[in-house]
Parts: sequence; C-alpha cells; structure tokens
Amino acid sequence: MGRRQKDSEPGRWALLFLFLLGTISCCVVYICVPVVFNKPINGGTVSSISKAGEEGGQEGECCRGIEHLELWGNAVKWGSVFKFNSSEECCRACKVMCGGEDGPCLCDSWVFCGNKEACGPRFGECWLKKQKDTLNPDQQDSGDQVIWTSGLIFGKGKGIVGLKTEYGIIHIKLFPDCAPHSIAYILELLPLHHCAGCKFYRAESRGSSWDSKGNHIETLMDPDPEQRLFSSSAIWNLLGIFDKGIVGLKTEYGIIHIKLFPDCAPHSIAYILELLPLHHCAGCKFYRAESRGSSWDSKGNHIETAPFGPPFALIQGTLEAQGTMFKDIPTEACPTIRRGSVAWVGSGPEFFISLANHTEWRKAFTVFGSVLPEDMEIVENIAQLPTKPEVWSNINVCVLEKPVDIRMQRMKTSENLEFLTNMDADSSG
Repeated sequence: MGRRQKDSEPGRWALLFLFLLGTISCCVVYICVPVVFNKPINGGTVSSISKAGEEGGQEGECCRGIEHLELWGNAVKWGSVFKFNSSEECCRACKVMCGGEDGPCLCDSWVFCGNKEACGPRFGECWLKKQKDTLNPDQQDSGDQVIWTSGLIFGKGKGIVGLKTEYGIIHIKLFPDCAPHSIAYILELLPLHHCAGCKFYRAESRGSSWDSKGNHIETLMDPDPEQRLFSSSAIWNLLGIFDKGIVGLKTEYGIIHIKLFPDCAPHSIAYILELLPLHHCAGCKFYRAESRGSSWDSKGNHIETAPFGPPFALIQGTLEAQGTMFKDIPTEACPTIRRGSVAWVGSGPEFFISLANHTEWRKAFTVFGSVLPEDMEIVENIAQLPTKPEVWSNINVCVLEKPVDIRMQRMKTSENLEFLTNMDADSSG
C-alpha cells in the first residue's frame, strides 16, 4: 500500500513549483512573440472588415459561398495583392463595398482561394468583382478540380425575383450570402419561359395565433416555451380551424372521429395539433386489439361475476410520428375510462381506445378525447382482427398479426354531430 506524502518535504515541492513557473513563462513568450511581430496575411483593412461584421446585424452574420466554383467578371480588387485568411473575410470585404445607403454597389461577387495545398502561393487570394447581371453571373468554371470558392452579394434593390401568379406578382429578395446553393438553383429557373409544375398547394392563414405583422400573440401559450401549456380557451380557438374540435384517425377500415378535450388535457391536445399538419403520420398505428369477450356487454357495462380481463376490451397503438420530436406528456386530470375513451398509456405516445367502461381503473390514465358513438363499430371491427398471444410483464395480451396504419386528419363536415352535447357533459363529469 502506498505511503502518504508528508508535509515535511518542502524542498522537493519548491523545485517542482519553480519548474512549472519556468515552463509557463516559456509558453507565454512562444505564443505572444509571433502575434506581435508577424505580418498579417490579409492586404485589406482588417479594422473596416471587423466593423462591418459587427454592425451587419443578423444579415451581416451570413457570408457563405459555393466551393469549387469560379465566377468571372470585372475585378475591382486584385487577389494577387488582396489576401485574407478565410472566405468569410473575403465575402465581408465585398459587403463593405456594397453596404452604403447611397451610390452604386461597387462589388457584387467575390472569389477566394482557401485550400493551402491546392492553392499553393495563391492561398488567401481574394478577388472582388462586379457582374454585368447579378441574376446571371459570369461563370468561368466549376467542378471538383476548381480550387476557388465564390459567392454573390446583392445590394439594396438588387437580387429580387418575382413569383407570377394569377393573383399578382410576389417579389422576393434573395439571400445568396446565407443560402448560396439555394440561390444558385433559383437562378437556374429564371431563364425558363414556363416553370411547369411549379405551384402553391398548401395554404393556411394566421388564424388567431399571429397578428397582421406576423408577431405571435403571446396569450395563446404559457410564458414558458419548454412547457406546452395551452389555456383551455386558447385551445378552443385553435380547434376552431376544424369542426368542433373533432379529428379523424383514418384507417383502412374507416375513419374514427374523435372529440378532443382541451379543457382537461391541454398538453395532450397541443401534441395532437402538432400532428395535424403532417400529410402522413408515418409510424402511427394500432398494434394491439382485444375484444370485450364475456366480461362487458355491447354498451360497455361490466357483467357481474365476470373477470376484468383478459381480454381487456381495447385497441392500443402509438401516435409517435417518425421524424418528429416527442416529449413526455404530463399526467392531466380527466374523466375515468368509459366506452370510447381515448387515453395515453403513461406519458404517451402509446395510447388506447376503450371498448368498455373501466371504472376499476379509476383515473389512472389521461383521457384526451372520445370516439363518436357512431364510429365505435369501426373500433369493434379492429378489435376482431386476427391476433397472436404475447406476454407483457406477466400479463397476457393479444397483438395484431398485421398492425393497422393510422393517418391523422381534420374533420371537414359537421354531419351526424348530435352526440356532441352529451360528450361535452361526459368530459366535464
């Protein structure tokens, strides 16, 4: 076993301290001397470039180009005598010559050589250029063999394209310094006489969530963005975009219409609203199905002396869509499980639809909706599909041989909604 160091050995510790002090001093000298005496590689005015980057605001932070591309054009700064350490600095130098409120934009494109090995003595060269037509820049060469990186700068009133529609022309200011590859594609489309296939196919208004200037209305959400806390009244305003807060679970056996309960399950409904815009709820499906068996009658009432399962009279699935971020949903106070209740398993995204009144479960699950009575036949049909037995945590369950895919959709009509009043009463009970 090692011996504990004693405090009676000051000589050795003093020598170690002096050695460390000398080492640190040498390192400081090694780092500081090159900074003081080395000449900067850039031939431009560093102070003006740094100032432009600081004062440029959000747009000034963008300074990107396309690698392996060489733009041509009239040179306003020659790279042989105008050098920088990075393409961003070269880009900002061009912006300085195009950032004034008055007068012409003297630089609208830049070309930089930033690969030390490939560029050799030309490393750091920054060529600032002026194009005859910024929306049709003169391109010298492109491809993996090209050692240059190039970018465009659109000054005030420049770089504007129009999307012509039957309702008018939508003028768009392009951002080549932030999205150079995207702008390159847009410029490829410009020469086309007809952009066949180009169209708008989705349209959604600001609703009651944003004002006429595009600012979000704070009252719709809780001040803490990490908590998806929606007030009951705000949820109802959002649900106004479709009929009476009803959504549809579309399956190959029919659409199961569900009345949502934002007043008692706001977090849950907030997540459902996130799923609605998805065209395909990939990954959403039913995978477990168990009938009422001999324990519950057709109205969901438990038959005396009968066991409470298995089977447990439910169909179970998941509403976790692939490609979306799911956060656990907190437990919310809602009614007990009744026939048609839609509830989470734990914190979600696993959920189930009950075929029976499970008063024995008390309020162990968050109920966030209820199936319209006329659609329970679809749920019953799914519960009768072929299954195979499995054991989950010592409980016998029935798993569908072929899972049933689910697609979330909005309800567009108000047909057969005479049950809403009764369901409202149920949700508040």
